[in-house]
Amino acid sequence: MFPAMIESRAPDPGSVLRDVFGYDEFRPGQAHIIDAVLAGRDCIGVMPTGAGKSLTFQIPARLMPGTVVVLSPLISLMKDQVDALRDLGFRATAINSTLDPEERWRRLAGFESGAYELVYLAPEALMPRMRERLRRAPVSLIVVDEAHCISQWGHDFRPSYRALHGLRDEILAARPAPAATAAPAAGTGAAGTGSLPILALTATATRRVAVDILRQLGMRRPEGYKGSFFRPNLRVVCRKKGEGNTRAEILGLIRRHRGESGIVYCLSRKSVEQMAEFLRREGVDAVPYHAGLDDEARAEHQDAFARDEVDVVVATIAFGMGIDKSNVRFVIHRDMPSDVESWYQEIGRAGRDGLPSDCVLFYSWADVKVRERFLDEIEDPVVREAKRRAAVDLFRLADRDACRHRGLLAYFGEEFEACGESCDVCTGLGVTDLVDVLPVLKRKARAGGRAAAGRARPAEEGRSPSDPTFQRLRTLRKQLADARGVPAYIVFSDQVLWDLIDLRPGTPEEMLRVPGIGPAKLQQYGEVFLAALREE
Repeated sequence: MFPAMIESRAPDPGSVLRDVFGYDEFRPGQAHIIDAVLAGRDCIGVMPTGAGKSLTFQIPARLMPGTVVVLSPLISLMKDQVDALRDLGFRATAINSTLDPEERWRRLAGFESGAYELVYLAPEALMPRMRERLRRAPVSLIVVDEAHCISQWGHDFRPSYRALHGLRDEILAARPAPAATAAPAAGTGAAGTGSLPILALTATATRRVAVDILRQLGMRRPEGYKGSFFRPNLRVVCRKKGEGNTRAEILGLIRRHRGESGIVYCLSRKSVEQMAEFLRREGVDAVPYHAGLDDEARAEHQDAFARDEVDVVVATIAFGMGIDKSNVRFVIHRDMPSDVESWYQEIGRAGRDGLPSDCVLFYSWADVKVRERFLDEIEDPVVREAKRRAAVDLFRLADRDACRHRGLLAYFGEEFEACGESCDVCTGLGVTDLVDVLPVLKRKARAGGRAAAGRARPAEEGRSPSDPTFQRLRTLRKQLADARGVPAYIVFSDQVLWDLIDLRPGTPEEMLRVPGIGPAKLQQYGEVFLAALREE
């Protein structure tokens, strides 16, 4: 569409960031991790959701010979990530159990021949036949996403992740030894050179879990990066059950976000169904999601949410690990999660695009006692007691009259002062205030209340999901996404739409200055969005 805008530049991480992904600067930690894997070093990255973990292996995939293999826990997430990568011009695919035999064979053949830059696999797929394929394929980097799943001390231990143990050694043992005189060049990372780095990524890992990850994966003298866990765009609020009508307050919170995407987490399948039915009766476009639904229904509900066809998913923890949907504006916990790590992981699904989002936890001591009943099936008494203490720790954190973000970060070993404006304790704004928060902010400002409470964040000023221009661009985005069979956020995030409204680019050159729009996105969508902006 705009071929003159695509230029050939030197193949280095910065140029891929700029020319493929449309960003001028790396986020904290990204360059450090990318440099490590390009040098053939093992690396562990502990970075909060929304910090750009995916770029730490997607950029190397464009620069390294061979194929980057990504072990990811959810098949539905694989499809979204592959769709997004193809949208940017990558040769990427996923190989999983949903494929018919002919298509699976075709993708496996392409994998072995080096036809792909990235291949996504589930850990459950690492059976003998797949391991044999891996030994023959030109694998240049092994990426373990959601790496905390490999540790029994993590909040979401999955035994299937233990199949990763020894995988690298198996692949390297099947390769011919490199010539003694041939020193591998830095940055090749490469198949056939004896260098096969492992990159472990997670958004939630205590020091104990991180050490277990290194041991389980057999990582050798790894580089590491741990980012700050503070996400200022998440407004965290805790509400003790019994202090109000929980169901009515949840409805009020959702109505405040009318037309926006959100998740309501419940403890049991029964409470999921009851909450979803209640919300539908009250006019909310909500669907349930839990392990008791058949595969077709779960896939249908998740796709509808991803494509902005329903506003709210009411779910158990069966929903959401690694969810890529960037415009989730609220996460509500009707019941306490099992521990602080799970809570952080689940609220992390809100505001991935950096825009303000609400995270509300309803909690009670009764929730702790219910969680304790789930622990009887754990045979190891040490692990069982650790899990029991973890639930108590979350209750105490929620029940404490102290900055929520400070308490969360302390759990992960990060020292942090009070957030000032991103939690109920620091702002003085609780659940009942959030139902209509902006008038409350203005009243506090007029009354000379504390400074943090009287300061509406710039991202909120003048921005409403009902803004006519935003709605027009959102509709256009959905039409384009539906035509390609992908979720709307793969076209552009909400943040990009707001930046288009604020910056008002009038030419392709000006559009390239919008963060998140590179030449590939410009070619596909530039003309139609520029035309839409000119209609104003």
